[in-house]
Amino acid sequence: MTFDEVMGHLEELGSEQTKKTFLRHGAQEPFFGVKVGDLKKLVKNVKKDRDLALALYDSGNTDAMYLAGLSINPKTMTKEELQNWAQKAYWYMLAEYTVAGVAAESGFALEMARVWLHSPDEMLTACGWSTYANYISITPDEKLDLQEIAGLLEQVRTTIHEERNRVKYTMNTFVLTVGTYCHPLFDTAVDVAKEIGKVHVDVGQTACKVPLATDYIHKVEAMGRIGTKKKTCIC
Repeated sequence: MTFDEVMGHLEELGSEQTKKTFLRHGAQEPFFGVKVGDLKKLVKNVKKDRDLALALYDSGNTDAMYLAGLSINPKTMTKEELQNWAQKAYWYMLAEYTVAGVAAESGFALEMARVWLHSPDEMLTACGWSTYANYISITPDEKLDLQEIAGLLEQVRTTIHEERNRVKYTMNTFVLTVGTYCHPLFDTAVDVAKEIGKVHVDVGQTACKVPLATDYIHKVEAMGRIGTKKKTCIC
């Protein structure tokens, strides 16, 4: 399938209602407004063509960019390509999900996360926290740098409420991710979650809510799934 053919299919799958929803969340024109479930129907037509996936992301069209993230083999991504993707992720759906998921499953997860965590750019910093959280969710505990993660939890404890908007959201997600997926740091994550309490994020004119980390962690604990890793974080 060619680039133009994929874009044509995306246009056919788009809807004004989905466009309106994405616009409220931060997407920018031009794009078609394709639901993620419909994007997944096109993955089989893109995933074997790496160059096509890269071209779709470089198009700047949110629908095409998200499809690229669903289709690319993360292990083939270079550091330069990941950095390019992160810099072009202009709203949270791309930064915190598309790029973060691909980066977490690439060969440069920690290297890129550490760079982005120190960025002055809000979306890049949010991408860094989300990348590290995703990496924790799929990586065996024995391969994690527990000391570094504990240090990041301490950073969240002391700075979250003064951070930038989307950084606050991803920091909160980092805490609940550690509590859920990193068994050795469960108690530490719970302590941090209790201390930070409710995290206030401006979600604009949307129905989105910021999960209370303590509640989220304890729900997973009640299901007996603390420390159970995910097979993939790309969705």
